Order: sequence, then structure tokens, then C-alpha cells
Amino acid sequence: MSANMKADDTPRQEPGRRITRIAAGVAALLAVAYVGGFFLFTAELQRTPPAEVPVADGIVALTGGPDRITVAYRLLDEGKGMRLLITGVHPDVTPVSLKNIVPGEADKFDCCVDLGRMAENTIGNAAETADWVRRNDYRSVILVTSTYHLPRARLELNRAMPAVEIVSYPVFQDTLHLDGWWAYPGTTRLLVSEYTKYLLTLVYRQSSMPS
Repeated sequence: MSANMKADDTPRQEPGRRITRIAAGVAALLAVAYVGGFFLFTAELQRTPPAEVPVADGIVALTGGPDRITVAYRLLDEGKGMRLLITGVHPDVTPVSLKNIVPGEADKFDCCVDLGRMAENTIGNAAETADWVRRNDYRSVILVTSTYHLPRARLELNRAMPAVEIVSYPVFQDTLHLDGWWAYPGTTRLLVSEYTKYLLTLVYRQSSMPS
């Protein structure tokens, strides 16, 4: 009886083993695609500021570091946009403290800088920017954020305001080592995290598009 039971069990086990092998193969392919995409993602990150910046209607800086605000204000001061939106400003941060970040007299800060305080993440930044763009009837903006954040930020802003032209302007931190990133654990963790968020944003955007 025991021998018969083992013989009878063999055909039942084969489909399960086949499914397991298929699942393992799919997982391996996904892992290879993820790693390959990650290397491509890091290779395509901008490593230098653009040589020429076209004039746009407005400029938007996504909070996340003082360098972003400094760079965005410099573009405003150079006449690259009519107004600057700093989106994602914490409720406790005062306009004076932000003004002190900007070098020089900051003559345009009081007249031409708007602070958005509602956004808590990149999706919120995009929604806040889209509302600001609509109120000002803008058709083009310069997007200022960290270079590793630009791909995901562009996706979110494009989704929130598809008819608006977006010009990317990358910001670079001294602690971010894009060349030879694998030798810097902090940079590696940051890039892996951002790449994963970018993929999730890309999948969500594709799934939400009308068929």
C-alpha cells in the first residue's frame, strides 16, 4: 500500500515542481531586469548643470536641501522665470529663514517668491506646482531638484500638468558620489531607494493611463 501511495503521489508533485521552477525563473528574470535598469538609471543621471537654460514662465524648487533653494533663486535672479515656487515648505519654516539661505540682498524674494506649505512628498509637490501653474497661467517651468530625484519628479509633474513644458535643472550635493557610487554605501542606498520609487511611480502612471 505504501509503495502504491508513493507511485500515485508522483504525478501530483510534477505540476507543483513545474510551477516552482517557472516562478523561480520569472523571479530571476525580474531580478536581472531590476539590476540592469538600476545601472542604466544611475548612468543616465545628469552630472553637470546644463550649459544653457531657456527662459520659462516660472521656476519651481522642491524642498529637500538648501542648495535647491539657492540654485532656484539664482535662476530667478538671472531672469530665467517670472516667479519662483518653493514647494513643500514645512509650516514652522519662516520666510525670513528661507531668505537668509539665499546669498546677497535677495531683492526678488519678497516680490517674486511663493511658498507652498501643503506638499509632504513628491506627489504633493506635483499637485501644489500644478495648482500654482494654473493660477498664474504658465505654460513652462524650470524644475529644480537633486539630480537623483529629477526622473521621479518629472514623472509626477508631467502627470499633474501634462500640457506644461518642464525644463530640468539638477542640483548636486557634496555627499552624493555618482561616479563610483558602489564604493559609497550611503550613496548606494539612496540611489537604490530612489530607483525603486521611480519604478513604482512609472508603473502607477502606466496603469492609470486611459486605455
